[in-house]
Amino acid sequence: MNRPGEPTVEELMARIAVLQAENRQFAERVVKLEEELALARSHRFAPKSEKHVDRLFNEAEQVADEDDAGSEDGNVIDLPDTGFPSTEKPEAKKRGRKALPEHLPRERVEYDLPEDQKACPCCRHRMHHMGEAITEQLHIEVKAKVLQNVRFKYACRHCDRTGINTPVVIAPMPAQPLPGSIATASTLAFALVHKYVDGTPLYRLSQAFERAGVPVSRGALGHWVIGSSEKHLSRIYDALKLRLRSQALIHGDETTVQVLKEKDREATSTSFMWAYRSGEESNEPIVLLDYQPGRGQIYPQAFLGDYRGILMSDGYTAWRTLAGATHVGCMAHSRRRFVDALKARKKGGGPPEQALKFFEQLYRVEGQARNEKPDKGETQADCIRRFRQQHSVPILNALKIWLDDIAPKVLPDSKIGDAVSYTLNQWEYLTRYTEDGRMPIDNNLLERDIRIFATGRKSWLFSDTVDGARASAVIYSLMLTCRACGVEPLAYLRHVLSELPQRATDADITDLLPFNFAKTAAA
Repeated sequence: MNRPGEPTVEELMARIAVLQAENRQFAERVVKLEEELALARSHRFAPKSEKHVDRLFNEAEQVADEDDAGSEDGNVIDLPDTGFPSTEKPEAKKRGRKALPEHLPRERVEYDLPEDQKACPCCRHRMHHMGEAITEQLHIEVKAKVLQNVRFKYACRHCDRTGINTPVVIAPMPAQPLPGSIATASTLAFALVHKYVDGTPLYRLSQAFERAGVPVSRGALGHWVIGSSEKHLSRIYDALKLRLRSQALIHGDETTVQVLKEKDREATSTSFMWAYRSGEESNEPIVLLDYQPGRGQIYPQAFLGDYRGILMSDGYTAWRTLAGATHVGCMAHSRRRFVDALKARKKGGGPPEQALKFFEQLYRVEGQARNEKPDKGETQADCIRRFRQQHSVPILNALKIWLDDIAPKVLPDSKIGDAVSYTLNQWEYLTRYTEDGRMPIDNNLLERDIRIFATGRKSWLFSDTVDGARASAVIYSLMLTCRACGVEPLAYLRHVLSELPQRATDADITDLLPFNFAKTAAA
């Protein structure tokens, strides 16, 4: 019997249930925050590589760590045996200094003994010349010079004596990239390569010119960049864009960029560089960046139009709105989530470790598939598809069974929960690559190109204006395309900035596209 004013048993039980629910929520919140802290520490202090190092499972540690992952640690299954050969440990790379490239010109610098030292130190007889000891050093000189463009002038003495007007004819000179500017095509190429290949901000480039005794303001350098892009290099960009749309496979991704002076937007607003790339096996390698103020679906739709080929992208829904394309998901994005889940754990092992074993085997299959020789009458793409069907599909089927089994047992807001959920939601796109040998397994090819832009962004931080951001997109595109084609960017820019001013706006410039330019000796 309850005393007056005291809660009933039912009310106490209800309160206990509420407190238990709150306690579970707090526990899940603690787990999530601990994972975020561990992952943040890992990103700050640990190596950035995502390479997976196998660890031995330790059941005692797993049992002691059940508060971190619950009963999920028991879901360990063996990978299916598809007859895939075991990989041999690659041979260690030879250490030591590499020889200097053969294509570099050689200049002999001879060192001889003085005459009074050519006598034998033992018998004092004169020694004979028996050979040479040759060592090579790399010698680089950076010199600036002034080109004086001397245009001869001619006049008619007869008209001067008898006529009312005396015509004066001046010898023409080739059209210059930026009329009225002190910069030649070579100077513009030098500045653009330093900024967009070496990641040197314009203010540092201005300081470098100052040290060389040539004062060039940061504003002048900005005009060189924008002028080169708008007047000339954008023509190459537009031609590459048309070529890219006709390719069978396109990689797509996006990354952030900040523009300070943009109409109706705060300086702290986030804009985007949308990135597009041809496939690795393309005969015309193309990498293009497209500056846009947002991340909406209208931007890839406008850039790619009615593209009907294969589109490789991550799980961002804007890419999937291109109705005519065949969409393929990025396996590396899925794998990366399990890498983060492993880093976020207090101890190694567990479900993230198990998942990474599946991915490791899938990537081993990919590495071998590229080296397989097609059967008679079989294309390379058909050969890759056959190899994937034999080895990758069984592994993917086993991974799907494992994911379905573990999904109800993990915390949805945890790193492992996020990884499992993402992989299952994207499963149709992630596994589609096994149906076509032309399809890549991931988007790493384009991500490596974007990394060059991201590295440069750490130096220059932001674009001052929209025109500057668009110019950067054009020039970065050409530099990344040169890299994909094995073309030396400085030589390429010198050539096209000398040639384009001489050609009409509607002239054919196919020969000036990077994949038609002579490759470097080292490529």
